[in-house]
Amino acid sequence: MPKYMYQARYSVEGYRGLLKDTPSGRRKAVELAVQALGGKLESFHYCFGSDDVVLILELPDNITAAGLALTVSATGMVRGRLTTLLTVDDADKALGVNPNYVPPGHIKK
Repeated sequence: MPKYMYQARYSVEGYRGLLKDTPSGRRKAVELAVQALGGKLESFHYCFGSDDVVLILELPDNITAAGLALTVSATGMVRGRLTTLLTVDDADKALGVNPNYVPPGHIKK
């Protein structure tokens, strides 16, 4: 199943909700939502810096991942970024792809 990293920041309202729900309550809510989509919450971390949380998720496909991210963003309480993760084997395979790409300014006329 594909893996995704979701990095997010809480809005002011999101922080207010976090104070009520507690961090472990938020983790449980996210875990239930991901399970309902046929996925798995692999890890949930609170962090310092520009993001408040970082999640590693397993989800069935990109459409499901996008739907989850859009639903979360629509609440206005969380602003996040979703990144598709590749295994090392997938990255090796990607290096074998030869698209025959010509960079801008290099087309010979």
